[in-house]
Amino acid sequence: MKRFIILAMLVTGSIAFSAANAQVRVNLNVNIGSQPVWGPVGYDHAEYYYLPDIDAYYYIPGRQFIYLSGSRWIRASALPARYRSYDLYRGYKVVINEPEPWRHADVYRVKYAGYKGRHDQVVIRDSRDSRYYVIKDHPQHKHWKKEQRKGKGRNRR
Repeated sequence: MKRFIILAMLVTGSIAFSAANAQVRVNLNVNIGSQPVWGPVGYDHAEYYYLPDIDAYYYIPGRQFIYLSGSRWIRASALPARYRSYDLYRGYKVVINEPEPWRHADVYRVKYAGYKGRHDQVVIRDSRDSRYYVIKDHPQHKHWKKEQRKGKGRNRR
């Protein structure tokens, strides 16, 4: 009987540890607050956006565009002047969660060629989903932040 109780405690403890560990992994893979307001809705995690209209990438954690200049891929905080007429809010963005996707640019060009010229994607700025309100540039961010402060004030009383 004593062995059974010890075994039951070990099994219960390992299940609880596994559940807690899994929860941590899920939380680490969410980067909604890092995504720009011109990014597409529906992704809790995104590393890169591929912009098929201009054959460029955007690295979300580093907030950098990656585009081809001659035969070299350039990283910059803004797009070059030749893309000044490109509208980040209207252009289609494909989420890519692979490291350094530009190294396989030929694959992505072919795979996502059908998205060139599409303007039917909803962007974070236009979303009414409250999970995007954490993004500083979202139109509802100030209201959301105010509500968060109110909520914290209630908990202190």
